[in-house]
Amino acid sequence: MHLRNFYILLITVITFLGTTISASAQLYKIRGTVYDSSRNHPMEAVTVLSTSGEGVVTNTEGNYVIEVSEKDSIWFSYLNKPTIKFPVLKIANPMSFDISLQVNVPVMKEVKIKLKNYRQDSIQNRVDYAKIFNYEKPGLKTTSSSFGAGVGFDLDEIINIFRFKRNRSMASFQKRLLQEEEDNFVLHRFSKALVRRLTSLDGNALDSFMRVFRPSYLFTKYSGDYDFQLYIKQAYNRFQKGLPPDALFKEEE
Repeated sequence: MHLRNFYILLITVITFLGTTISASAQLYKIRGTVYDSSRNHPMEAVTVLSTSGEGVVTNTEGNYVIEVSEKDSIWFSYLNKPTIKFPVLKIANPMSFDISLQVNVPVMKEVKIKLKNYRQDSIQNRVDYAKIFNYEKPGLKTTSSSFGAGVGFDLDEIINIFRFKRNRSMASFQKRLLQEEEDNFVLHRFSKALVRRLTSLDGNALDSFMRVFRPSYLFTKYSGDYDFQLYIKQAYNRFQKGLPPDALFKEEE
């Protein structure tokens, strides 16, 4: 009787482990590089999608990694032109599934320039205007005497409370610097180069799109690369149809 119970328990454990292993084995990571038609130049900002709803974009070196199930298919989309779907189970080498798109990437002669670095500029701006960024509205603050005279009020703070014009100027300047910092961050992510690459817009049409469909600072700050580039593509569709921007992504007036 005990032996029979042992076999039942053993079969139950084996079945459970088999089910667990089978379930965990259903997830895959497909990775690779997307090239142009020459297979010499990797392509940035290509969307990689799966039938289960996962989505990523290629980085500056054309690389991508997407998590899928064995029942999934994946496909690639660039400038709203999708490829055929590739079933996961038919991908021979999921660790290096490279693909070339029928797109020619123009190659210019190498020109070495010093690019403007947003992060360095932002840090330097904080250093140059540290007094303004750290400004706080004056208030009554207590100080302790080094001569044992007890605790009293900070005389400088008392004087500053009545320097109304100076306080208004400092607060106004601080607000302007913070606004410029946010504006520069939006321009850093919502760049003409990225928009041009995703939409093929140029000239006056590009300028108009950049002005009308500029996203809010909060959305720009907290959205990931995939969601941010998806917003640009959806905004481009609205732009083509003559529709206004979605209020969800705009700054509050």
